[in-house]
Amino acid sequence: MIGRLRGTLLDKQPPWLVVDVAGVGYELEASMTTLVALPGVGESVSLYTHLTVREDAHLLFGFAREQERALFRALIRVNGIGPKLALAILSGMDETAFIRCVMEDDVKSLTRLPGVGKKTAERLIIEMRDRFPHWEHPGATDLAGPSTASSAGQARQDPLADAEAALVSLGYKPTEAAKMLSGLDEGLSTEAMIKAALTKRLAS
Repeated sequence: MIGRLRGTLLDKQPPWLVVDVAGVGYELEASMTTLVALPGVGESVSLYTHLTVREDAHLLFGFAREQERALFRALIRVNGIGPKLALAILSGMDETAFIRCVMEDDVKSLTRLPGVGKKTAERLIIEMRDRFPHWEHPGATDLAGPSTASSAGQARQDPLADAEAALVSLGYKPTEAAKMLSGLDEGLSTEAMIKAALTKRLAS
């Protein structure tokens, strides 16, 4: 089992990233919450990981915080919740927000997430309520290097198109993704656009 990786961030194309560890490039999929927290390409990074082994693939997922990984592992144990949907949930809200939704029976907020209908939201609330350990509120990440590092050289050629593609990969329809991104500052990075779009969606 691969539990943690520390190395150099080689590439970041939401929801994917590549980390070089002693010359080996590990490809991981991560939530938008983690992607926004990452330092810039070329910087040192440390991520908690979860490995899923299937007949046709070995899938590696990366998390900025151990608590985020713990919630991911709890989510994929819920009937009908796979890794893709678990990442979509974690992209739309952090651990504290999700716990609040569960403890307050907030079905409405959960159904704003892609792929989460009313029945799924109700099942999440029922099955997750007794699974939470006594977590402290999430604090600083364990990422090495400046968490807001960026440069013009690292900017994608079309951050808006990349952000739309990433939202579609999370389960939103193309028209819905475009609507979520409308009106946002075009000078934002891809990751910042995605996070702002998800925040706007949950607030609507």
